[in-house]
Amino acid sequence: MECRPSPANEAQILLIEDNPGDVRLLEEAFRDGQINNQLHTTTDGQAALDFIHRRDEYTDAPRPDIVLLDLNLPRVDGEDVLHEIKHHPELDDVPVIVLSGMDENIIESRDLDHDADEDAVIEKPINPDGFLDVVREFADFKLSIVRTDH
Repeated sequence: MECRPSPANEAQILLIEDNPGDVRLLEEAFRDGQINNQLHTTTDGQAALDFIHRRDEYTDAPRPDIVLLDLNLPRVDGEDVLHEIKHHPELDDVPVIVLSGMDENIIESRDLDHDADEDAVIEKPINPDGFLDVVREFADFKLSIVRTDH
């Protein structure tokens, strides 16, 4: 993975998603929404853990300012990745938004069953316009332009 230096106000977004179609839609939505942040993508749970721990091919990986996480991942489950992020001493304050294909009732019952580590859950849109709406939600919450000092 190539990591380029970024302007100080450009947020580092880590997308952890194994579906190439969803990755492409989200990249297009960021581009179409003119959200100019650096998007880093890993396609399985093990690669995500390598990224956050800066090991193997990710030794130069930046600290993410926000994580977009699919829970259904190969190699290492998304729930394990979420737990690892939220219990990492340098990342525990990083917002994690779960992009879920689950319906709302399943999401609500999941949240009632235990204290969830995620900061938000957003149902995955199934079309480009839906992804653009999600990106606009990020912009509305200023997640697309806010970068914390580390």
